[in-house]
Formats: sequence, C-alpha cells, structure tokens
Amino acid sequence: MKMSMTQKILANKANKEFVKEGEFIEANLDIVLGNDITGPVAIKEFEKINKEIFDKNKIALIPDHFAPNKDIKSAMQCKVLREFAKKHNIKNYFEVGKMGIEHALLPEQGIVTIGDVIIGADSHTCTYGALGAFSTGVGSTDMAVGMANGKAWFKVPKAIKFNLYNKPSKFISGKDIILHIIGKIKVDGARYMSMEFSGEGLKYLSMDDRFTISNMAIEAGAKNGIFEVDEKTLDYVNKRSKKDFKIFKADDDYEYFKIYDIDLSKINPTVSCPSSPDNTKEVKQIKNKKIDQVVIGSCTNGRLEDMKIAAKILKNNKVNENVRLIIIPATQEIYKECIKRGYIEIFIDANAVVSTPTCGPCLGGHMGILAENEVCLATTNRNFVGRMGHINSKIYLSSPLIAAYSAIKGYIDCPSKEEFDV
Repeated sequence: MKMSMTQKILANKANKEFVKEGEFIEANLDIVLGNDITGPVAIKEFEKINKEIFDKNKIALIPDHFAPNKDIKSAMQCKVLREFAKKHNIKNYFEVGKMGIEHALLPEQGIVTIGDVIIGADSHTCTYGALGAFSTGVGSTDMAVGMANGKAWFKVPKAIKFNLYNKPSKFISGKDIILHIIGKIKVDGARYMSMEFSGEGLKYLSMDDRFTISNMAIEAGAKNGIFEVDEKTLDYVNKRSKKDFKIFKADDDYEYFKIYDIDLSKINPTVSCPSSPDNTKEVKQIKNKKIDQVVIGSCTNGRLEDMKIAAKILKNNKVNENVRLIIIPATQEIYKECIKRGYIEIFIDANAVVSTPTCGPCLGGHMGILAENEVCLATTNRNFVGRMGHINSKIYLSSPLIAAYSAIKGYIDCPSKEEFDV
C-alpha cells in the first residue's frame, strides 16, 4: 500500500506496516506540549485520571502566551504550570528568563526532531512539520490523556502535495509563499488533510522559511504541514538535537488528493487583509493603507532571519511618527544573538520597542492591544475580528520585510528592489 510522508510516520508510531486514509489509529507520542492557557486545563483533567505522567522527558510546558504575567489571572495560570512541572520533575519546563515562544523554542532546543509524532494543546503545533515530523494541535483533554498514556488517537489524513519549483525573487520569504498558497486554496482548502511540501524549490527555502510555512498550515484548515527532509533539515537537526530520528519519504506513486504546482519565481510580496488569512492581495494592489501599529514577532515570524531583515530595513531609518513598532524576538537565544549582531540597537534607534519573548499581542494578550478603529500590520498568523483587541480594529498580515518598511512609511508598502540589499 502506498503512503504519504505523514501516513508513514503515523504507521511507524502506531506499530503498523501501513495505515490508510480515514483509518482511526492510536500512535505513540514523542512530545506532549502545553502552554499557560491550555496547560492548566489539561492538568486539571490529568489529575482526574489519577496516574503518573508517562515520561518526564517527553512533556514540554512553556508559559509564553500571557508571560511575563500580565495580571492576577495569568499569574495563577502560570503558577499551575510551574507547580505541576516541579511536582512531576518535568525536564522541559521553561520558566521566564529561559523561555521563548513555544513553537520557536522546541526546535531550537532540539526537543522535537525528524520523524517525531508531537501533539500540543495549541493549534500552531503544526510548525514542527518543517523538520519532517508529524505535529498537530489538540484539545486540552487529549493533552491530558497524552501526558498520562503517551498515546493519542488520530484519523489518518489524506494528503495534498505542494510541488515548489524555481527560485523566489528578491524580497520573497516563506510568509509570502504561505499567504499566496492560503489565498489560492482558501481557509478550508486542506481541511483535515496533510499539506506536504517538496520539489526542487525547497533548496531556496531556509529552515526559518519552512517553519513559517508549516506554522500556517492550520490557516488552510490542514491537520498538519510537513516538509520533505533534505540536507538543510539534517544540518539544522544535527546542530541542535542528540535524539535518534528516522526519515520518512512519500512513496513515488502515492495518489495525492490534489497536487499544486507552485512557481516560487512568480510570487510577489503578499499581504492578508482583514479579517481572514485567505483574503490576500499583492502589496502593489494595496494603495496607501495607513497603519497605527506594526508587530514583528510571534511563532510565525520571530526567528533570527526575521530579526535580520527587519534590522536591514530599519537601519538608519526612523519609525513613522504615527506608527508604533513592537518587535519581539521569539526566544532568549534569538534575543541574545540580536544583541550580539547589533539588531537591538538598530531597533531602538529607529524608535521601535523591543519585548522579551512572548506571544503577547498576537492573540490579544498584552504588549500591544489595539484600540477601536486602529489598524495593525503584523507578522503573526491570524487576522480575525477582535484578534488583537477591539472588535472594530483591523489586522493585516505580512512578512517582516513588508512590516518593517511599512512602519517607516506609515502605510502598507514594499521597497523597490534597488532600495535595499537584502
């Protein structure tokens, strides 16, 4: 029987020779993830089971959404996480000062790797598919059972293939690519399916690009996004993880539900307009849309390459006097590297504010809530009504390059290809 990448991983973890689309299986888990919003709910349910955790090394708890605590309620949420981690001697608990945004932190620390099966009580757990792993978001109850038994049930998804080819033009990043794809297939275009990325165009995509693309697979309704493993993947993993891994590749004659050929050379800088990720337009189609706030960060675009491009754009420039620019490196390691490279000084000299690693404004948590009728351009992953604050605020999504340049201009815009050497 022919299988996709995802199906092969699930078969392996379910101890089966093969699995078929639509089949219900129980698979062994390599990592179970929770944060300060979903984790306390899972912990409450776990305590009803009255069992020990299945493996203290295979659970990750990260306070990143409302941390550092923004109020008493968030402080209590984080306290629940902290005390549970201490009680069960959980290795991968990351307190403020060591923490980062979960979906940037776990790959960086080598906690997730190639061929793993990972569940997280957070929808953007699909990020780790960039490593050739099966990772998906689940509810807090499934997280609780996963912590107790080390297993989770799945309905084996169908797969859609995205054949990427040709070299992207200047200024095009993983964010532009995934926004282009979501605009093309819409928010339900991959509903409960695996989005599998392969093709000769992969060689032009960095790991940070791939994390961004996998991260937003959920915005197309996908169960997971996953990239074929290549030398870039192996280089990234071997530098960070000591875990054993196994590479899985789709069978050549596997019958995909659909195949999309994506010519990367024809993708232009793209923005998602309010109030759905699939409401996409090329930047050149948006004329002088004024903005009040820009956010560069999140689990989608808070990595080092994102900071690098923002620094190149902002160097020797100033944020428009009518705009607030908030920059959030995704982990402490990224923050430290930004300091070493001089990026933080560039950001501050440009009149941006730089935050400790946190999800913060992405989900309307803190560090940049929008007031009525305000417009924000963000490198985050969702632009739903009220996502960042007031229900009458508006959110546009873009790459860090477009976000940084627009912060200078005061409206959504893209530099000319001669203006910046990036």
